[in-house]
Amino acid sequence: MKKISAFLLVMSMLFTLGACGGNLKETENMETENKVTENKNTENEITENKITEKVDSISKTDENPEVTGTLTVPPENFRLIQGGTFEMGSPETENWRSEDEVRHTVTVSDFYMSIYEVTQAEYAEVVGNNPSSFSGDNLPVEMVSWMDAVRYCNARSEKEGLTPVYTVEGQTVTWNRSADGYRLPTEAEWEYACRAGTETPFYTETSISAEEANYYGHYPYEIEDHYFSQDNLSTKPGKYRQTTVAVDSFSPNPWGIYNMHGNVGEWVWDYYGAYITSEQTNPTGVKTGTLRVYRGGGWNDFAKNMRSAYRAAMAEDKGSFNIGIRLVRNAVNGDGSIVSAGVQGVDSTNSNVLIAFFSWGGNTKGIAEEIQAQTGADLFEIELVHPYSSNYNTVLDEAQRDQNAQARPELAVHVENMEDYDTIILGYPNWWASIPMPIASFLEEYDFTGKTIIPFCSHGGGRFGQSLTAIGKLAPDAVMGEALSVHYSGGSSLPEDVAAWLKENGIKE
Repeated sequence: MKKISAFLLVMSMLFTLGACGGNLKETENMETENKVTENKNTENEITENKITEKVDSISKTDENPEVTGTLTVPPENFRLIQGGTFEMGSPETENWRSEDEVRHTVTVSDFYMSIYEVTQAEYAEVVGNNPSSFSGDNLPVEMVSWMDAVRYCNARSEKEGLTPVYTVEGQTVTWNRSADGYRLPTEAEWEYACRAGTETPFYTETSISAEEANYYGHYPYEIEDHYFSQDNLSTKPGKYRQTTVAVDSFSPNPWGIYNMHGNVGEWVWDYYGAYITSEQTNPTGVKTGTLRVYRGGGWNDFAKNMRSAYRAAMAEDKGSFNIGIRLVRNAVNGDGSIVSAGVQGVDSTNSNVLIAFFSWGGNTKGIAEEIQAQTGADLFEIELVHPYSSNYNTVLDEAQRDQNAQARPELAVHVENMEDYDTIILGYPNWWASIPMPIASFLEEYDFTGKTIIPFCSHGGGRFGQSLTAIGKLAPDAVMGEALSVHYSGGSSLPEDVAAWLKENGIKE
């Protein structure tokens, strides 16, 4: 672990003292539980903080940053992140990078960041309820939307006698940059703090193991290229916990922040959009958009989607079992206000519905047929000019090859009257923690502006992975409904699960 500056170490000690697994028979899903190396830690084990230096051993030659602005000391369990300039995004040579990670120079000012994700106990104390899908006071809160996160920031600020940062009027949110209350980090602040001075895919500087972070440990970084030859894999497969863990689990990053990779993704302020690639100071993202960014990856993500540069996105009124909150506060006064207005949802009740799906082994097709039986909607199977192999091992290679290359395989059939449909129920298997590339071909072929896309996927343990982010990026002008994840073929509860999901989306009374 890199040496933390003398100032950060002093402040830390003073104030903390005061305070999709599957098997080969389930052929549709690209997940496996074979060749798993069990994590030596127990499920909720907390590894010891590696910061052991004593205050009186700090060299007097260490640079102590000058603290200026609205706060002279960090709040409890917050760390001063000293501002600086860094390269945001990823180099073109980084494996599994996305096109939206264009590298550019960014400068951020000092700010305070919570060393922990917001816990369920903290959220319930302020809001009065706990929406989380997992239960535990010291587990991170999840199933919170971006709007929920903004409201929590304001409510906690008011509870502690601070000036709320946000003004919320319907779906319009105004950020007062000079307010001293709690807020979400900007995307630039988040990445700067996560990297902690590194330029590598993870702050661990190489890969990251299941002993260092909570993620889908069967799928460490670059396993896609070493699926059948793991002897050359730098980080071997480890434990998949299938749940969140306590917010103080594992060792912190070099700047003392816990779980920046994994556990739950974390909402940031910014709309999702292309980076402004000129040199920026304290950027706040594009001015308008349909999706909000969240960062860091969650307990069910593959390591490739936990990289410091990876950008996930979701509609601001949607929550998920793998997205939570990390708070920041100003260390120096900001200037002015930023106004953003959300996109209104679309009522899918009584709309014309198309069920479009891609299936390889049959699980997704079976789910689509159950949906069709309950709705009477039109059914459309996405098929390829050159279909994937019927051999399981071969299709694994083909699927990861296409995803790594972001290929767009040619479709053999087409929807001739897409303009007639208001709602698209879109089905697919979870392949390599995302959508199969035939789904990408389908989404790029049509204009989904103003339409509602309601996803469903078949999976072997990873639920949606980052498939919802992939759909949102490819169809940003569509409204995304509530998604349904089905374990393999769904079993005997499938009809009931589908009925409840259709009702939730207003497709069925």
